Amino acid sequence: MNIKSLLLGSAAALAAVSGAQAADAIVAAEPEPMEYVRVCDAFGTGYFYIPGTETCLKIGGFIRVQGDFGRDAADNRWENPLQSTSDWDVFSRAYISFDAKSDTEYGTLTGFFAAEFNADNDSDEGDSLIDVDEAYIQLGGLKAGFFYSWWDKGLNGETDSIGENTEFNSIAYLYDGGTFQAGIAVDELEAATTKANGVGIEGIVSATLGGVSFDLLGGFDTELEEGAIRALLSADLGPGTLQAAAIWASDPNAYWSDSEWSVAASYRFNATEKFAITPGAQYWGDLNDGAGGFDSGDDQWRVGITADYQITEGLASRFTINYTDPDNAEEQVSGFLRLQRDF
Repeated sequence: MNIKSLLLGSAAALAAVSGAQAADAIVAAEPEPMEYVRVCDAFGTGYFYIPGTETCLKIGGFIRVQGDFGRDAADNRWENPLQSTSDWDVFSRAYISFDAKSDTEYGTLTGFFAAEFNADNDSDEGDSLIDVDEAYIQLGGLKAGFFYSWWDKGLNGETDSIGENTEFNSIAYLYDGGTFQAGIAVDELEAATTKANGVGIEGIVSATLGGVSFDLLGGFDTELEEGAIRALLSADLGPGTLQAAAIWASDPNAYWSDSEWSVAASYRFNATEKFAITPGAQYWGDLNDGAGGFDSGDDQWRVGITADYQITEGLASRFTINYTDPDNAEEQVSGFLRLQRDF
């Protein structure tokens, strides 16, 4: 064997050993890349991208503890005949909402869901209640599902009552031109009219200029063939906001049945950055006599005041007290004290 043959044989043996070791080697798998939650600022604060999608989600809600006072306050809360009447009552509420948004070629696509979990006194049947507050789909200006109608909008404070049935399964369209808005809605008036599935129609026009805004809202109950009109004005004035509203109804209907007409006003005075006081008043003319008309000749008026104090970020308190004097019943004092943690 010459030197050349020896070198070639050694090289072949080393290559074979190296190949065997390479085949038997354990290679550690590279770690999978982690996708952390990303902030989504396209729709305001609080949104984040659902991992793996281009959909932005916002989770919010509040925890509320509230004590009411007034004649039969406990009985009136849940309208539960099993619960004894009381002139004061304390309850707690948890509210949670999920707001999902994404951009499409037709505008912003929204899916919204919110629920309330109410806790009063578990010693009596029916004192606690779980309620779907809203559940709807919205694409651009088109909205469909279960949501609050334009009648739900009220004045600052807790003295006024300018909306009765304010939440329906509806389909609505709102044109938003910035300073001018116009919308129309079709509502299912279940449990709010003479038929189980009556139909209502709403229309609204709104305008905003500087610190002044104005709404003109109308609703027509097609089953009763009666309707109501409401105007609402809001204006920044001095260190606060002045608001006023007026309502007229042709006869009792699903949108308004308390009285033939009513006027209300409030002024929110911002004493400091954390403290605000809102006095308010309302007058009802020709109350519903209970027989389906406004011919009782009885009126009613109410005055009250609401105080709001922001204790710290995310924690606020509210106290309100109202005096109501109807012609057809005894006058009464009512109100509540509330503590609420928002998140």
